[in-house]
Amino acid sequence: MIDALDHLVIGGSVGVYEALLGRRANGGRLRTGNVGLAFTGGTPGLQSMVFATADVDKAAKLLERRAVATTRDGDALALEGHGVAIGLTAKASEAPSPLAADEASCVSALDHVVVRTPDPERAIAFYAGRLGLDLRLDRSNPQWGARQLFFRCGEVVVEIVHDLKKGVADAPDQLWGLAWRVPDVAKAQARLKAAGLDVTEPRDGRRPGSQVFSVKDKTEGVPTLVIGGIGRW
Repeated sequence: MIDALDHLVIGGSVGVYEALLGRRANGGRLRTGNVGLAFTGGTPGLQSMVFATADVDKAAKLLERRAVATTRDGDALALEGHGVAIGLTAKASEAPSPLAADEASCVSALDHVVVRTPDPERAIAFYAGRLGLDLRLDRSNPQWGARQLFFRCGEVVVEIVHDLKKGVADAPDQLWGLAWRVPDVAKAQARLKAAGLDVTEPRDGRRPGSQVFSVKDKTEGVPTLVIGGIGRW
């Protein structure tokens, strides 16, 4: 039913993300190699994630059979996943936005989007059972204080995180953060630092062979990680 993550909707300014990604917007939208960004100009933060499907009508019927309520708007569906706004739209091809700097320093693709949940079993039932996403890894790590669920969706991972210390609760999920891939971590960090962004120094990532750094501001309130030294999932 779901083929890919088509785009994310972010509250705030497209100009902020032009600087972050190192790409030039077209018609108020941006796109990396695997995902697009649309901007509402309203309250900062991640607003929704919109998935691509080859057949919206079939998707609507399947979701109805799975007891997922949807709202139809032309060639798109809207639904809510325990507090997270989700859309489905017809699969379309769109070229990546032009680069505005050296390619090695610019964001090439989205690695993963993070959803925080107070109830991981509820999240599995919804994202795997209702939406049909591919649960690739279910890992609890007391050292990090988290249980992490990794759902593969095309070339992107939807990572759902549960804080082990807080226990299970019947509260909404939160569409939370983004992790971007770059060809060269050092060059990307230097580009963003020169542009006036508050960035940490590169450090070893949790995946073997990876390096990461965090972007502390000018992300429209979205917790942001930049990753290099790894290929696709």
